[in-house]
Amino acid sequence: SECRWDGPFLLNCSFTRISTIPEDISQTAVTADLSYNNIKTFVCPDGRNEQWMLKHLNLSNNKICEFTLTTCTNLPILETLNLNGNAIHTLTLDMPTAARGSKKYSVVDHLLPALKVLSVERNNLNTVPKGLGLLQSLQTVHMSSNAIQQIDPKDFQNCSQLKDIDLRNNKITKIHPDAFRDLNKLQVVVDLRENALTIPLPQILVSLNFFQLEVYLSQNAW
Repeated sequence: SECRWDGPFLLNCSFTRISTIPEDISQTAVTADLSYNNIKTFVCPDGRNEQWMLKHLNLSNNKICEFTLTTCTNLPILETLNLNGNAIHTLTLDMPTAARGSKKYSVVDHLLPALKVLSVERNNLNTVPKGLGLLQSLQTVHMSSNAIQQIDPKDFQNCSQLKDIDLRNNKITKIHPDAFRDLNKLQVVVDLRENALTIPLPQILVSLNFFQLEVYLSQNAW
């Protein structure tokens, strides 16, 4: 492919006009930059069932509409996933409940065990992706500039390591009072600027720990 190596571990495929993931991506790459291309679909590399060494994957500014993480079983040390600036309307993390007893569910249960940062800014999401709690190391979620309309009580369920949530510039009108209740490690920011909130302020903040948290709520519809 037209990709190049910038050092022994950084694979740079940015601005190469590729429309598919190159088949010759080495399993030794720690960082892969596939940004600013014409990629429409992404399937996690199978590598003949061998584990990849990727820690940082950048797929920003492509043309991806749907993204499935349930097949990413060979990226055990991936820490950051950048999906900003695509057209993603469906981000699949979980499996149907009916599959819980199957082998297929047990694989999903260990989905991307090292992922700390998930960034899906400037896409077409209208809900928070279901199953974020399956990403057991997740600390940061950036979902600004989407079309998310409300935050449900289970959207961040089991996200026990989550510290930073960015929901700025969406279309949020409703946040369930328990939406952030169990996020005991939130310590950086809950960013809800530039939304359409009209509900009473205490309903949003009742379960947050103000002694360690910054909450941004400007430019709403109050």
